[in-house]
Amino acid sequence: MASEQPGAHEARPSPPEVSSARLQILATEHWSLLATRSLIYSESFSRVSLFLTVLTGAVVGLALLAQVGHFNSTFVVAAILILSVVVFVGVVTVGRLSALNRENFFVVEGMNRLRHAYLEMQPDLEKYFVASGQDDIRGVLLSMGLPRTPGSASAFTNAFEGLQTLPAMVLVVVALVSGVLAAVIAEAFGATTGVAIVVGAITFVAMNISFGFLAQRAFFRFAKNMAPRFPSADST
Repeated sequence: MASEQPGAHEARPSPPEVSSARLQILATEHWSLLATRSLIYSESFSRVSLFLTVLTGAVVGLALLAQVGHFNSTFVVAAILILSVVVFVGVVTVGRLSALNRENFFVVEGMNRLRHAYLEMQPDLEKYFVASGQDDIRGVLLSMGLPRTPGSASAFTNAFEGLQTLPAMVLVVVALVSGVLAAVIAEAFGATTGVAIVVGAITFVAMNISFGFLAQRAFFRFAKNMAPRFPSADST
């Protein structure tokens, strides 16, 4: 009988032992992350609803004041104060929504990591998974329905997709209210209607650009600080 050649049967790493306790722990953590993600969405919608409620109340209040005061100096002062509150609520809402988006990204990263553990125990199930099992930014975006890395698409595509997010939608409304507030303040200081409109338009554009830049920088800083344990095979 021929003797076995050295190295003919090299030791191969075997998948971790599948045990009920191991699966239960992973599943419990997975459900915990799912619950956290649900809470994130719930808080996001609640924040938007709160802002819209404040905005609606402000508009109704200003309409009633306009009927009583006929746009006198008292109305102007009240409009400045009320719109300032609306802008404040809107700004903090946009900031919180952006933070919640990053938290959601973090939760999806954790779910991808758990999915990788499932695939380590049962590699043959990979063909049945739609979401990714890699916890780098490429894998997270794939699980969220964005199968590419940030910055790989055109600037127009990135801008268009960014406008579809909750923070961007609320930001447009906040920027509009800020423009109205700036126009009212300018007119209160004796500016003509044309100058007040220009001031309001500049404020509107400046708010959108500045907040968009800050939100994008915060996201890329968050993505840069990620420490993936199971990066994609083709990630650079």
